[in-house]
Amino acid sequence: MHLPPCPLCGNPEYDREEERTDTRWGFSTHIKVLLICTQCRYVLTFYDKNSIFDFD
Repeated sequence: MHLPPCPLCGNPEYDREEERTDTRWGFSTHIKVLLICTQCRYVLTFYDKNSIFDFD
């Protein structure tokens, strides 16, 4: 996986998590990918599958 360095500390390593958020009335769920810097814990959030980075 080729990821950019953390914008705060420059660390190139992340933990990857997924977050599911329901809409206000619970009719649909949004899935977000969270990249958490292993050094400073800064969180980069990506929504949907259309991104400039390829996570799979």
